[in-house]
Amino acid sequence: MKVIVERATLLKALGHVQSVVERRNTIPILSNVLLSADGTTMKLMATDLDLQIVEEVAAQVEMAGASTVSAHTLFDIVRKIPDGAQVTLEVIAQKMSVIAGRAKFQLQTLPREDFPVIGETDLPISFQLPAETLRNLIDKTRFAISTEETRYYLNGIFLHAPAAAANGGANTMRAVATDGHRLARIEMPLPQGAEGMPDVIIPRKAIAEVRKLLDEREDTVEIALSPSKIRLKVGGAMLTSKLIDGTFPDYSRVIPTANDRLLKIDPATLAEGVDRVTAIASEKTRAVKLSMDRDRVTLSVTSPENGTASEDVPADYAAESFDVGFNSRYLLDILGQVEGDSIEVHMADAAAPTLIRENDQSQALYVLMPMRV
Repeated sequence: MKVIVERATLLKALGHVQSVVERRNTIPILSNVLLSADGTTMKLMATDLDLQIVEEVAAQVEMAGASTVSAHTLFDIVRKIPDGAQVTLEVIAQKMSVIAGRAKFQLQTLPREDFPVIGETDLPISFQLPAETLRNLIDKTRFAISTEETRYYLNGIFLHAPAAAANGGANTMRAVATDGHRLARIEMPLPQGAEGMPDVIIPRKAIAEVRKLLDEREDTVEIALSPSKIRLKVGGAMLTSKLIDGTFPDYSRVIPTANDRLLKIDPATLAEGVDRVTAIASEKTRAVKLSMDRDRVTLSVTSPENGTASEDVPADYAAESFDVGFNSRYLLDILGQVEGDSIEVHMADAAAPTLIRENDQSQALYVLMPMRV
């Protein structure tokens, strides 16, 4: 194999594929990227056996062929090559030469035949989403994905189409994530072709890799899925992932519908206030107390090590006064995703789940469990 490819093109593709490769691998071939060249293109493929990414780049192919080489090593080399350079990759006798200008590297390779490939089994459901829509769906939910491995079924985003009869007759698609302390849900009209889609849980790592591919893209993403796999085509990249084999809990039971204390407030002003008063908080005391009073909220933090802090924030509140505590980081995560200059915070009491949304027409809603303060 011998190919010549522009450094910037190769670096961008390697940046995508090498992030799938785990830094520590007990199986040597999984540390490698598979390079295969034919015609006028070169394909780069990486996998961790659960997730696979293939990216295609334009290249000058002088000799077709395929080989595998350390993904992180090749990425580091190309990253340090001057911008604008042409990079030549040539495989001779199980060694790959990487040549750019006066620099030359020789890398060990492993046989292409040993490289595992996730089978392209039948994926019966296929539909398209604008890149901006998918980006929005991911950003408004992924912060609530659980990192607790024991509840593995919460380690991803739950994507499903609720029955129209149970959803006011509307055909919609929902994305939901929760870690048991907070919940994020976004709803959108069901895309054409997604009718009859299975309920799926997309793993956290696949979500992170898709989100990287969506940066600066404004075109359409092609999505195909089955009960066990999902494939997304983003520009010249194709990402295939196994899905989490588990049952997502009935999240609708924790979304409050009768919270009668309503607070309307500017999310940016609230976030700035929370950020300021938590400057004295330690890791152990992440709690911020919100004291509701007519037309204002008093934010306060008490730290046994550092002292106390408080700040009054103007708000629209007419119910009876009461106090509630939240994990400040969880609250800031939600406030960072809410758009507009006013949000609705629906509360019942200091122990009940709190509902946060822009208004009753917004696509996204959030549920936050209070803390004892």
